[in-house]
Amino acid sequence: MGRTGIDDAAARAILRGVFDAAVAAADPRVVLARHLPAKPPGRCIVVGGGKSAAVMAAALEDAWPDVALEGVVVTRYGHAVPTRRIEVIEAAHPVPDAAGQAGAARLLAAVRGLSADDLVIALISGGASALLSLPAPGLTLADKQAVSRALLHSGATITEMNAVRKHLSAIKGGRLAAAAAPARVVTLAISDVPGDDPAVIGSGPTVADPTTFAEARAILARTGAAVPAAVVAHLERAAEETPKPGRLAADPPILIATPLMALRAAAAAAEAAGLTPLILGDALEGESRELGTVLAGIAASVRAAGVPVAPPCLLLSGGETTVTIRGAGPGRGGRNTECLLGLAVALRGAPDIWAIAGDTDGIDGTDDAAGAIVTPTTLARARAAGLDPRALLDRHDSYGLFDALGDLVRTGPTLTNVNDIRAVLIARAP
Repeated sequence: MGRTGIDDAAARAILRGVFDAAVAAADPRVVLARHLPAKPPGRCIVVGGGKSAAVMAAALEDAWPDVALEGVVVTRYGHAVPTRRIEVIEAAHPVPDAAGQAGAARLLAAVRGLSADDLVIALISGGASALLSLPAPGLTLADKQAVSRALLHSGATITEMNAVRKHLSAIKGGRLAAAAAPARVVTLAISDVPGDDPAVIGSGPTVADPTTFAEARAILARTGAAVPAAVVAHLERAAEETPKPGRLAADPPILIATPLMALRAAAAAAEAAGLTPLILGDALEGESRELGTVLAGIAASVRAAGVPVAPPCLLLSGGETTVTIRGAGPGRGGRNTECLLGLAVALRGAPDIWAIAGDTDGIDGTDDAAGAIVTPTTLARARAAGLDPRALLDRHDSYGLFDALGDLVRTGPTLTNVNDIRAVLIARAP
């Protein structure tokens, strides 16, 4: 136990409490109702997609019990909740499937033929890009699946991935809103992207798209993502651009939950635990393992010199990093556990430093954990178990290491998604 009285059990409890506070701050059941527009004189059609789409629909039903809501939303398998009037379809994520394709077609059909008296409420959250997978004319679901797999392993940022997806879609990049004209379209979104750009969240099905076919081609060329010939031909043909800013009649999207809101809730939880919080930023990007190295360097500076904040403290950050698969592997793990393993390797067992990182949707990558916790003994315990932390990092098998140590954080589906939350606790004063 350090001079601050924080031992391993206390540090773990604080970190998990901080992470849970961040997730709770983005709960649609708490935040959605205050952002609803005026009730319409005509019909109210509800459409949506994302990991939070079902719980957002349920929250809307609770807030408007006197409105004849109708419509359909698509969410990830295992993320459905009971609804009374709005249909919920489950589909695959992060690689799309036929259920998502059919669901996206249902959304388009639901908004066609409306009048100016009607209101479309679009409920959009992270995951919608994969869940609403309706290929553009001339492309197939198999083409979209191949592109998703290639982009996920390419190191492309979420903004770059979604720029490509919008130009391969019949619903994304504002096309859903265009189909709803002349009805009023109001978008309620939960941001899971750096910068909170509504055009990037879920690939912006109701938001004008500033990107172009040329940009999509450039992203594929830069990342080297191998995609089907039909996709290359479609992007080169560039027959029909997505709706551009100034040419799409839709209300400005309303962000009901964002990474910064979650980080502020986490900071309040840290203060309640007697720590000084410092938010490093809500939009950190880059390679996961490299960010882990950077965070380790900042933590070491805090412990040694009290810069940029004096301990006991908590360094908080959000955003979405990437994992570029190179060399041997891949093993199991997502961007959060890879970031943490990079941090642990860089810290080399430094005392008085703990960390947590997790995806606020409860799923880091494709595995059953939100993330993990690093302690001062992580490397020693791993080696005692016969594990080589650096080799596992090179094989992108961070899940395997933290699973063996019992340090994975499992929350189950949280039904929200404001991207990743990272917290580094430094307990000892310099």
